Amino acid sequence: MADPATYRPAPGEIPDAPGVYRFRDEHGRVVYVGKAKSLRSRLNSYFQDLAALHPRTQQMVTTAASVQWTVVGTEVEALALEYSWIKEFDPRFNVKYRDDKSYPYLAVTMADEVPRVQVMRGARRKGTRYFGPYAHAWAIRETVDLLLRVFPVRTCSAGVFKRAHQQGRPCLLGYIDKCSAPCVGRISTDDHHRLAQDFCDFMAGDTARFTRRLTAAMKEAAAELDYERAARLRDDVATLQKATERNAVVLPDGTDADVFALAGDELEAAVQVFHVRDGRIRGQRGWVVEKVEDLQDADLVEHLLQQVYGSEDGGDGGTGAVPREVLVPVLPTDVEQVQTWLSGLRGSRVQVRVPQRGDKRELAATVHRNAEHALVLHRTRRAGDLTSRSQALREIQEALDLPTAPLRIECYDVSHNQGTYQSASMVVFEDGLARKSEYRLFSVRGPEGQGARDDTAAMHEVITRRFRRYLADRAQSHDLELADVDGDDVPRSGPVDEATGRPVRFAYPPNLVVVDGGPPQVAAAAAALAELGIDDVALCGLAKRLEEVWLPGEDYPVVLQRTSEGLYLLQRVRDEAHRFAITAHRRRRSKGMTVSALDDVPGLGPARQSALLKHFGSVKRLRAASVEEVAAVRGMGRRTAEAVLAALAGPSAPPAADGPSEQHADQRTDQDAVPGAPSPVAADPAGMLEA
Repeated sequence: MADPATYRPAPGEIPDAPGVYRFRDEHGRVVYVGKAKSLRSRLNSYFQDLAALHPRTQQMVTTAASVQWTVVGTEVEALALEYSWIKEFDPRFNVKYRDDKSYPYLAVTMADEVPRVQVMRGARRKGTRYFGPYAHAWAIRETVDLLLRVFPVRTCSAGVFKRAHQQGRPCLLGYIDKCSAPCVGRISTDDHHRLAQDFCDFMAGDTARFTRRLTAAMKEAAAELDYERAARLRDDVATLQKATERNAVVLPDGTDADVFALAGDELEAAVQVFHVRDGRIRGQRGWVVEKVEDLQDADLVEHLLQQVYGSEDGGDGGTGAVPREVLVPVLPTDVEQVQTWLSGLRGSRVQVRVPQRGDKRELAATVHRNAEHALVLHRTRRAGDLTSRSQALREIQEALDLPTAPLRIECYDVSHNQGTYQSASMVVFEDGLARKSEYRLFSVRGPEGQGARDDTAAMHEVITRRFRRYLADRAQSHDLELADVDGDDVPRSGPVDEATGRPVRFAYPPNLVVVDGGPPQVAAAAAALAELGIDDVALCGLAKRLEEVWLPGEDYPVVLQRTSEGLYLLQRVRDEAHRFAITAHRRRRSKGMTVSALDDVPGLGPARQSALLKHFGSVKRLRAASVEEVAAVRGMGRRTAEAVLAALAGPSAPPAADGPSEQHADQRTDQDAVPGAPSPVAADPAGMLEA
């Protein structure tokens, strides 16, 4: 625990200008990012008497070991930079909004040559227009199924589209007139793109234009006595009306707005937003936030708007784009700057206000009731979760006699099959929760590149490689810190990868290392740490049979109660490491079991390999064939045939068994594999593979 007075800037060093500041811990990791109209005034408020600070702010300033700041020109720039750094560094003490579920969107890939309509979840893609979010994926499919009658846009995957194009025949949707079949040229790519644009315009709320157009065409067909066409157009009008009526009108003036509401207490809050387009509710979304910062509702609203609109690419036209109005329960602290920022994203004026009367106030009350219900549901589902995690970390701290609670735990496990395809995993838990983005895989090489001799040697190698990387990154971090002081670039917190520009994630150690195993594995890990001179990382092992916790150099284990929350957490960490390691091992083993003697022939791809095996039936019969017989196979030539037979005649060619058990490729089973043989999967140069 650091004393804030040890890293407080000297008087006069902090500029009296708008900017963004970053608190970092002793390992260079960013723990908090904030913005201020006046950096001097805001930062000085953190260095007052600790007793006058909020408890969460006290914890932040005592966890931090340094503070940096960046001066910007305007408060709007500070707002944008603050969001960018929160997203990049994911600081522990910043407020984090978590979706209460992964909502599906209706997406139209307008950037493609032939746009496609589909259901999408997850991160947004540039050039794709999104509509929603919807509560259920089936609701999107029902809407699309209705609209394909009027807007027969492509919905098939890339593989189906390519196959139909090659065969010259459309899929079933093309035959039943629910696709305009651009794959076979029934419609040009330009016309199909315009059709997709019409689909997007309709989904964005411009419904009256298409209804009027179809109604006029229907009357024209009836006047020309083309009653069949008039009947089809009549059904199309009914389809559009049915699709439009699915969303009831809540604001009769055709308002485009996002309506936000907050409900919560000092510890957490639930947020709900209704996306209203053309007066109709097009989607709903919710978040739950743990208040790790001491923030008022106005600050929460500001952070919420940063997260919701900060990742938008300027308005793709769906309900995710910035609307003309943003209705909030409380105005943000810097409402003028927020409005300027949102207007820049939209490209036109955006108004942020609190609804005072009429239909909009009633709708805001409805959204608030939904937020209250969401918070009750969240508390029901996660009752005691925060308490149990805190208790688990406290019990581990007491049982292992640690100076502080192990906020970051790393666990290692080794998986192999009789010494072959040796793989190891590293899983990370922070604050008692899995941090899957920080998981890593290791390919165990051994001193001669043929794998380690046993589990203890493998564990020694893995721990050595991980913490050697930590020492290198820490040294790089110190070098970068000194270089950035006088540089012209914006200073970055912690080491930065020169190739990607992203922060290096292993420049700080865990609080606790857990290995899967008993005294031998613990001793191997302890020896690796000692050889590297690392003495500030706690270490223990969890043995599976009796769930005993072993410490380095101890003759007897630490036994936790079977109902202990600390033991439950260690078991979850250990089981996750085991799952991750065995999954990697099985993947490597599967690849190694399907190695063919034809794989090393230059210029022989999968298609020609398949043709050869189909023609001859086995590698053994192929090896016995003549050059002329091989060259006669479709797609082969004499030069390639000679290369194939030369490769199969080499001394390293594996024998192929004849008979009905042969496969379409020479396969090596676990029994045929040489113990300790390296995996065909290439190991990365750094020795660590990202999950």
